[in-house]
Amino acid sequence: MKQKVFGLGFHKTGTSSLASALHVLGYKVCGEQNKLAENLINGNIQTFIDIAINYDGFEDDPWHLLYKEMDEAFPNSKFILTDRDVDSWYKSCLNHFYEDTTLIRNFMYGDGRPNGNEENFKNVYLKHQADVIDYFKDRPNDFIIINFTKGEGWEKLCPFLGVEIPNIPIPHANKGLYTKSPNSLKKKTSLLYKRVYAFLYHKIYKPIFK
Repeated sequence: MKQKVFGLGFHKTGTSSLASALHVLGYKVCGEQNKLAENLINGNIQTFIDIAINYDGFEDDPWHLLYKEMDEAFPNSKFILTDRDVDSWYKSCLNHFYEDTTLIRNFMYGDGRPNGNEENFKNVYLKHQADVIDYFKDRPNDFIIINFTKGEGWEKLCPFLGVEIPNIPIPHANKGLYTKSPNSLKKKTSLLYKRVYAFLYHKIYKPIFK
């Protein structure tokens, strides 16, 4: 079992890219758990602690909301805040979700539909970023902020995790993903990308150039 790594960024901040990168580095990653939304809403955090025991990387809902609980349950873990300019982040949420929502997003925002809720979405996003930064402000060895949209990648991630930098570009998953906004071009990118990418790296590329 590797040291646990928790992604603390909101959706559309590069969470899938982080998951892809962790897959490449050999981490067993657990993604969104929307099916367990009621456990989160009812405060049944033990459910998520039990799940976390079996994984070493985490991203998307609801893991970014549970950083204090996961920090307490799993000492010496690493925490990564995926960051993105708030305006481009909201635009991406609008394009991707538009008027769709989930129980977890309703829990996060009150109304999880981004269309018509720009001010509230941005306020919730900025408060989360500020709260996370404040919580880890005195723990530089446990926490970093990474912005994939600004070109940050392996050179920041790998030293933080104490692993070697792979000889391949860092994956950027979900870029140009299918969008629901009526003004957006619909492009569908397979979410299997991150698993295929990691498989090819570990099974084919790495053994050859080891």
